[in-house]
Amino acid sequence: EKGGGDCGCAEDDVEGEGAGSCGVGTNLGSATAGAAGGDYSSDEDNDDDEEPDVIDLEDMGDAMKRSSSPKSVTDGPKEMVTPRQAAALKKEGYKLIGTHSAVKLCRWTKHQLRGRGGCYKHTFYGITSYRCMEATPSLACANKCVFCWRHHKNPVGREWRWKTDDPYMIVDQSIKTHVQMIKEAKGIPGVQKERWEEAHTVRHCALSLVGEPIMYPRIDEFLADLHSRSISTFLVTNGQHPDAILDLRPVTQLYVSVDAPTPKSLVEIDRPLFDDAWDRLRRSLSGLRDRGQRTVARLTVVKGWNTDEIGGYADLVALGRVSLVEVKGVTFCGKSDASNLNMSNTPWHHEVVELTRKLMVHLNETRERMIEEGREEEAPPEYGLACEHRHSCSVLLARADQFAVDDPATGRRTWNTWIDYDEFDRLAARHAADPTFQFGVTDYAAPTPEWALFGSEEEGFDPTDTRHRKKGKRPLYTKFDEDGVPTHDANGEVIAEGERDRLRGLMEERKRQIGEGDGSSQIRELKGGEKEIEDASLMFRGLTVTSASR
Repeated sequence: EKGGGDCGCAEDDVEGEGAGSCGVGTNLGSATAGAAGGDYSSDEDNDDDEEPDVIDLEDMGDAMKRSSSPKSVTDGPKEMVTPRQAAALKKEGYKLIGTHSAVKLCRWTKHQLRGRGGCYKHTFYGITSYRCMEATPSLACANKCVFCWRHHKNPVGREWRWKTDDPYMIVDQSIKTHVQMIKEAKGIPGVQKERWEEAHTVRHCALSLVGEPIMYPRIDEFLADLHSRSISTFLVTNGQHPDAILDLRPVTQLYVSVDAPTPKSLVEIDRPLFDDAWDRLRRSLSGLRDRGQRTVARLTVVKGWNTDEIGGYADLVALGRVSLVEVKGVTFCGKSDASNLNMSNTPWHHEVVELTRKLMVHLNETRERMIEEGREEEAPPEYGLACEHRHSCSVLLARADQFAVDDPATGRRTWNTWIDYDEFDRLAARHAADPTFQFGVTDYAAPTPEWALFGSEEEGFDPTDTRHRKKGKRPLYTKFDEDGVPTHDANGEVIAEGERDRLRGLMEERKRQIGEGDGSSQIRELKGGEKEIEDASLMFRGLTVTSASR
C-alpha cells in the first residue's frame, strides 16, 4: 500500500479529501485553515506518531545480551531486525511476528468497526475493512521511498540474507495477534457488537504493511496457507523483484507500485538500492501481462515530484496491460529525517481526478492511434473511470473489456470491479489441487454498487455507515468553480455574486504575490531537497467552521 499506504490514515474528515496550501490568513472571518492532507480528521488519537529511534529500558537487557554474545560461524544467517529497529517498530504499533514479519491494526479497521466508513478497497473491491488483516512476511525493502509512511524504521536490502521463518507459523501467529488486537478494540467508543464479533474471523489480508513481501523466499507457501483459510490476498510489490512475480501462484489481486514515469524521477522518488531499478520495474510490469488474475498498477501522486510526464505513466501501464490502475494521493505522515516531503506535496481529490482523467485520455488515444496504424495487438486496452473514494483521494481506472457493463438501451456504463470472494476461494482451491487448471479475471468479478461508482453522489462513502466530523467541523465552502473560487457555502447554498467577486479578487491578489509559473502556483526548492508548493487555486479549500457557527 506502499506510497500513500494501506495504513488507513484517514485524510481530512472535514472535506473528505487531501488538502492544499491555504494562504488566506484571517481575511475570511471565523474560518480556520485546514492543514494539507494530514490526518487531523480522526476522532481518535493518532497511534502512528513518529517516536525517537531509541531502545526501551525493558528491551535494553536483550539488546546488551545480543551485542555481547560472540557469534559463532555455525550460527547461520542472522535475524533481520536489530534490537534498535524492533524497538522503533514496536513504538509505532507494529506487532512483530517471528524474526522478519509483522502485523498492525489498520485505522480503517477501527473506523468500520464503529460504522464510520471503510477503506478504498471496500469501495473499489468490496472487502470488509473490519475483517482485513494488514501484514507483511518481510519487513525488509529494496527501496527507500521519499513518501514511505514508516519513516524507514525497517531494514533494507537487495536480496534475502536473513534467517527464514516457517510460513505456516507466520500466518498462524499473524492471525492470532490480529484477532487479539480486535479483542482489545472492543473498548473503543462506538464499536458495533455484531461487526466486532465478525472481525474475529479474518477474511482478507493486505500484504502492504511495510517492506517488500515478495522478497520472502517462501512467499508462495505463505499465500497458499492464507488461501486455505479462505483469506483473500492483496499483494503489493515495488517492482524490484521481477523473477519472483513470475513464480507466484494466483493471487486475489497483485499490485506493482508505479511511483514515477521516468528513470530519473524513479531514482528521486523511490531511492532504490538496485542500480537497474528502472529495468526491474519494466520487467515486473511485463510479467503481469501473462498472469490470468487481477493485476494493478498503483500510482502514488506526490505533488511537485511525480505529477508530470503523463505519457511515461501511460507507457508503463500499457506495458503491463494491467486490469486496474489505482491513482492515490500521497498521505503525509509527518516530518522526519528520512523524508523531505511536506504538507503541500499532498494533492487534493480533484487534482487526483484530473491526473487520472489525463492518464485515461492518453491511454485511450494511444489505443485508437495504434488501431488505425494496424497495430491492434500491440495497443493498450481501453480504460474507464470506474470508482472513486474521495476520503482517501483515490480514483480507479478499469479495463473496459474485463469490467465494463454497457446497457445498449440507455447507453449507460456500470462496472464489475467488486470481487466474488467465495468464488475466488473455490477457483484458487481447484488450482492448488490441479495446477493445470487456469482461471481469469472475469471468473470472480462481481457488480460494483452505485454508491461506489465514479461520479456518484456518495463519492465512494458507503451509505450504510455514518460520516464523522471531528469536533463538529465542516467545510466553509462546499463547491468551487474550475478556478477554485467558492460557489457554495457551508450549508450548500449558492454564494451571492458580490461575495464570489470578492473571493475572486482575493485569489487574483494571491496570484500576483506568487507571480511565477502559470501565475497561480510555484514550486520552491528548499534545503535538503524539499519542494514546497504555493498554489493560489487551493487557497479556499480546507477552510472550516464549527457547527456552533451555523
